[in-house]
Amino acid sequence: MAAPKKAATVQAIDYRRAFQDAPVGQAIGRDRVILDYNRAFAKIFHCEAQELVGSTFERLYPTQSHFETTGQRIAPVLAKHLTFSDDRVMRRLDGELFWVHVSGFTYTPEDPHHDTIWAFTDLSTGRKVNSALRGSMTPRERDIAALLIEGKTGKEVAQALGISPRTVDIYKTRLLRKYSVSSTPDLVKRLLAG
Repeated sequence: MAAPKKAATVQAIDYRRAFQDAPVGQAIGRDRVILDYNRAFAKIFHCEAQELVGSTFERLYPTQSHFETTGQRIAPVLAKHLTFSDDRVMRRLDGELFWVHVSGFTYTPEDPHHDTIWAFTDLSTGRKVNSALRGSMTPRERDIAALLIEGKTGKEVAQALGISPRTVDIYKTRLLRKYSVSSTPDLVKRLLAG
């Protein structure tokens, strides 16, 4: 007796649609230039569809030096393991700094930044972060840290968040202790170091 034939009704997967509808932000990069991204990415970074295509990822970093040092730091990890992930502060197109979890994959370990795909998860919505230090940060501490990275004074942070300068000082002191630093500039360096 012949074996029954398998159903020939398997539908082809529409990978373009799957990419666009993915629930996390995704971007395809070549030599740190954005080739394409999905709707979730556009929502996270407050940009329109295709607005960032052809731009470098630098536009999404707090500073040019942060973009450069991050690239140097992650290249050897990508080359060795093909993947990389961390939590970091990035910049939306409207200038707002926020915490994001970034995961990446390289197709070209011999030239780690040449062909990559990246996934971004916005952590500013109160979701737990992955690193031990950032995982212990409250949403308010993350808000204050992001504004300090922007270079705002304690008074400006208080005004932006609608809290008292004394409350900002209390949170800033907690952050200094958590990161084992003694000054705001050192705190900012530690936060941007990833």
